[in-house]
Amino acid sequence: MKIVLDCERMKYEHTGLFEYCHQLGHALKKAKGQKDQLSYYLNPGLQKHFDPSDCFIDQNGLQKFIFPRIQNIDLWHTTYQLSAYIPHRKKTKRVLTIHDLNFLHEGKADSKVKGYLHKLQKNIDLADHIVAISTFTKNDILSHLSIPDKPITVIYNGCAPLESSKESMPAYLPSKPFLFALGTVNPKKNFHVLVPLLVNNDLELIIAGKIEPAYKDKILAEAALHNVEARVKVTGPIHDHEKTWYYKNCKAFLFPSLAEGFGIPPIEAMRFGKPVFLSDKTSLPEIGGNLAYYFKSFDPSEMQQVFRNGMQDYQLKQPANEIIKHAEQFNWKNSAQAYIQVYRNTLNA
Repeated sequence: MKIVLDCERMKYEHTGLFEYCHQLGHALKKAKGQKDQLSYYLNPGLQKHFDPSDCFIDQNGLQKFIFPRIQNIDLWHTTYQLSAYIPHRKKTKRVLTIHDLNFLHEGKADSKVKGYLHKLQKNIDLADHIVAISTFTKNDILSHLSIPDKPITVIYNGCAPLESSKESMPAYLPSKPFLFALGTVNPKKNFHVLVPLLVNNDLELIIAGKIEPAYKDKILAEAALHNVEARVKVTGPIHDHEKTWYYKNCKAFLFPSLAEGFGIPPIEAMRFGKPVFLSDKTSLPEIGGNLAYYFKSFDPSEMQQVFRNGMQDYQLKQPANEIIKHAEQFNWKNSAQAYIQVYRNTLNA
């Protein structure tokens, strides 16, 4: 097989799509057959994230309007569901990964939802095989889009193991026991609802990730309202060694997101055997299974009760080993092998 993996979205560092393309790209190289050829489609300035000996197709923004005629390619894997970078050559088979239909669950205007669905449908119509990263996403696709005779496969994302080092300290060191939350700091992640969990205790809350300033202000305003602003730290993006330290040393990991196609941070935290508290929205119950604790409401008193009960349950059952085992099933080797099978099935269809 001559395969191209579209890694154009790696231009956005510190995002889930960057990690997805980067990790899947490396894993596919190990999973493909000896005679298979894998090329990465991305901007020359980003090719440093792979090996110099790898095959590349140079990407640039003009190709959004005039896509080049690329010969001798059997299959093109589009990794961003709304991508404008899709070959129209009929001989090239196309696989499209759909990560989520979060716009359905974020309270967006009907006109915006209609526009997103229209654009996504156009890419679906071009594809020969659809991959969804969770069963929840697959069900959303089947409910809101037309998939008349195209195969659709669920392939969970992997989760790369994080290296642990006693010497690797984060830039911000908490002075008290702390709770940890990680993700893009924007309204969809819903982090401001966590602030009341600091009431009547001496815990800190550390929130890490790329910051939208207006939403950070909302979190800090909520902290001031509850008189806990000294114990809420919004760090911005962090390095892997910092992330590892926070996972390893936190009392619990918190992820109250309103909409997720998958959700890597909860799995990363579970790899350290930590108690994980998630919202019960979209795909998160599918990812956390019966080893996570769920906020079914964002009422402060109800969240506090869920947190207290969950921590007591964790202390009583000591389920760390079971949590780690659950998380280890989400790995990029499994994901890459499943994609290679999809590629072969698509080419042989």
